[in-house]
Amino acid sequence: MKFHEFYVGQVFKTKSITITKESITSFAAEFDPQYMHLDEDKAKQGRFNGIIASGIQTMAVSFKIWVETGSYGDDIIAGTAMNHLKFIKPVYPEDELHTVVEVTALKEKKNETGSVTVWLSTFNQKDEKVFEGELTVLVKR
Repeated sequence: MKFHEFYVGQVFKTKSITITKESITSFAAEFDPQYMHLDEDKAKQGRFNGIIASGIQTMAVSFKIWVETGSYGDDIIAGTAMNHLKFIKPVYPEDELHTVVEVTALKEKKNETGSVTVWLSTFNQKDEKVFEGELTVLVKR
């Protein structure tokens, strides 16, 4: 979508994606090698009673399923900011996540571009919010 096709208050809902134990441990081994993501025995003794996904993985998955809606399409130029990130609840193996995306701000820029700011809210299968954050991208007008 081009800049002028977005409007403040517009809402999108993504498909759902299941977070597997294998994806949690694989992601953590490469990007967040902490015990609560990798060591099942030690994680069971901690506050979460088992392995949980890295917050960074939850954020990345939220962004992935948003991008996969195709809303930006080939009109996106680049991401410019991520703000107000909150990891609200742990994500466990076999949790099913979806993201609700609301357009919160639009700003015309020079050179036939504009910035689109959206608020991502990611929920598990129990409709509990697990992540939220603001994302701004530059798109063609």
